Amino acid sequence: MQFRENDRVAVTLDADGVAHVRLIRADKMNALDPDMFEQIIAAGSALHDAKGLRAVVLSGEGRAFCAGLDLTSFSHSRTGEPPLTERTFGNANKFQQVAMQWRKLAVPVVAAVHGVCFGGGLQIASGADIRIVAPDTRMAIMEMKWGLVPDMAGYALWRGLVRDDVLRELIYTNCEFTGAEALELGLATHIDTDPLARAFAIARTIADRSPHAIRAAKRIANAMPDKSTDSLLMDESLEQHPLMRSKNQIEAVMAGMEKRRASYEDV
Repeated sequence: MQFRENDRVAVTLDADGVAHVRLIRADKMNALDPDMFEQIIAAGSALHDAKGLRAVVLSGEGRAFCAGLDLTSFSHSRTGEPPLTERTFGNANKFQQVAMQWRKLAVPVVAAVHGVCFGGGLQIASGADIRIVAPDTRMAIMEMKWGLVPDMAGYALWRGLVRDDVLRELIYTNCEFTGAEALELGLATHIDTDPLARAFAIARTIADRSPHAIRAAKRIANAMPDKSTDSLLMDESLEQHPLMRSKNQIEAVMAGMEKRRASYEDV
């Protein structure tokens, strides 16, 4: 089912609850111009309220996942924009929200990355729960090349993924690395020559699990970097209590025992 589409982003939602968000500014390697920011955020917002959503695949059309910021389009675009310090999306500004919203989304997001993934594109991919990257993908934390720091939620999203000193080198030098190297660095979950097919395989596996349990697991995972051991232990108990003996939990057990596909009640 075509969920929504414009000239920057297309979103489909299939019968199994797997949404596909595609960056479709292929002629510009999906570089981020002002309209791209607006439409990516709009896509995330629409999915936030989508009924029956179980998982999301995030990809880019054409030769690249996302080549980063379209600098030419931003040369005269700051007039009228609120200051970056203004929190226009909860704890984030617009430029941070375009990446952070995937981490905030209630269901898991799997990014399929190929071609080029630079700067803001890498930060958007980093917002996903899982990243499948083609081995020959060109990647870089590019901002220092332009005299800037990563400011699209990168620091928050890379925390825990990349060793501290390694991350500092990647940021300070804006050195380019491959998808295969990204696996070693911690910026890729899996390497695959067909990242989109692998991403969908993982998303469909997730969609086949209890949606209440999956959302609870993501909430705990999101809390891990900031909470104490005591708080996380309590979170486990608080999330587990309503799941136990619930309709979907019983269905998960019965489906496993009967060796059939589970039929879950949606959130």
